[in-house]
Amino acid sequence: MPHSTQLYQHVPETHWPIVYSPRYNITFMGLEKLHPFDAGKWGKVVNYLKEEKLLSDGMLVEAREASEEDLLVVHTRRYLNELKFLFERVEGVSKATIIDLDAHQGNGHERDFMDDKRVYIMDVYNRHIYPGDRFAKQAIRRKVELDWGTEDDEYLSKVERNVEKALQEHSPDVVIYNAGTDVLEGDRLGGLAISPGGIVKRDELVFRVVRGQQIPILMVTSGGYQKRTARIIADSILNLHSLDLIGPESPNVSSQNSDTPLLSSSVP
Repeated sequence: MPHSTQLYQHVPETHWPIVYSPRYNITFMGLEKLHPFDAGKWGKVVNYLKEEKLLSDGMLVEAREASEEDLLVVHTRRYLNELKFLFERVEGVSKATIIDLDAHQGNGHERDFMDDKRVYIMDVYNRHIYPGDRFAKQAIRRKVELDWGTEDDEYLSKVERNVEKALQEHSPDVVIYNAGTDVLEGDRLGGLAISPGGIVKRDELVFRVVRGQQIPILMVTSGGYQKRTARIIADSILNLHSLDLIGPESPNVSSQNSDTPLLSSSVP
């Protein structure tokens, strides 16, 4: 019997490839303001983009929550915490690359895909901070361990070089990009020293390299424990749009035609 679900929906061409819901912003009688993590940063990002006239409410895509019935189509109950639905439900996807640039080791997805050769994981992280999961590190195909206080030049050079090599070693059908802003200077949990401009350039770099090879990319905003990260994320999105790297009708751009030393791009 065919499975009936409301999870998948037609997205009009007038909508941007930006998924957002007000429910992403966590509030609890004001106590969330005492936590170092800005629990409302996603709403702030959207508001900044509205102020810049890039977005309006009618242009956003709001994801629908998957029911247990939906998840059981592709998971056993034991493995409902894994995200392997990608290969079962998305047509044309048989290989994926995770580019994890959050300041922390991505031990969750590394454990999830430990023995799955369809998933290539590149992880760039501060080696001195949580979680230090040695077992999970076995799943990393391209590991870049950073030291305390790593700054823009070293960071961007290592990211660019290793993203290029990762895509040479494994040609994926989709890239999942974990664009954590906890690499920002002053973030006490991340321990790195990347400037706001460095983060904007990092995201541009990743999009140029990935889209230069005509590979679809999904960016998630992930960690970032300072109040100013929302503005930086918004600035990065505005920069990607100004360079035609994202948008509803972004043209394909050949890497040979780029005016910058970084590779080039487009959005599907």
